[in-house]
Amino acid sequence: MSNLPYSQRPEWSDVVPVAQDDGPNPLVPIAYSSDYIIDMNPAHYTVWQYRQEVLFGINADLNKEIEYIDEVAGEQAKNYQVWHHRQVIVDRLDDGSKELEFINGILDEDSKNYHAWSYRQWVVSRFNLWDQEFQYTDDLLVFDIRNNSAWNHRHFVLFNRPDGASQEDIQKEIELLEASQEPLNQIEPFLNELQEKDIHSPHLYSTLVDVFEQNAKNNSASIDPTALQICDDLATKYDVIRRNYWLYRKAQLVV
Repeated sequence: MSNLPYSQRPEWSDVVPVAQDDGPNPLVPIAYSSDYIIDMNPAHYTVWQYRQEVLFGINADLNKEIEYIDEVAGEQAKNYQVWHHRQVIVDRLDDGSKELEFINGILDEDSKNYHAWSYRQWVVSRFNLWDQEFQYTDDLLVFDIRNNSAWNHRHFVLFNRPDGASQEDIQKEIELLEASQEPLNQIEPFLNELQEKDIHSPHLYSTLVDVFEQNAKNNSASIDPTALQICDDLATKYDVIRRNYWLYRKAQLVV
């Protein structure tokens, strides 16, 4: 798309602009700029809607518009208006073949991007692309078992796909959830080794608290006092900026 103003484009040379007259004392004078409004404010929803009307009105090549959105989304991945505009264009194209790959690229940068996940739910529903979604969430959960966005999408797919969720499907998910607790047990020796090396890290101590909590639940026992001491240490020495969280966490452990 050309960056030239219409006044400088040859095909518009025969158009005579009508001068704007706001009167001698305009209440809210407009500070015009040569920059495009979307470049200045990508969240300007009125401009996006106007753009859609123009695109549809002139029967523009919407695949080129998708390429334009690709560029904008690279810098505005958490901009709702950009995602909505893409949804409108893709819906008009009636072609979602490129969308999962596009979304994957965004989620590779931020696996918990709310707008990307919301759009993904629309895409898989609109174009019936359910088949690979369980595998996709499997891959994400391998890297981060606490990725709540991946778990939420998995739940959405399980209960919204055309075939629904059978009792067998639900049982498999329960087994997956139970298995997801195993890494904490397996990692405990490694955490102890780090402590022996006198390593002080909020991430290390936070994981230790989780291990103590799980052990207490599995054995129906009271929490190990060491976990409470770790919360105190995090609140006062190692993660002071989240002091209130660690005091709250400590209180929850003794409930």
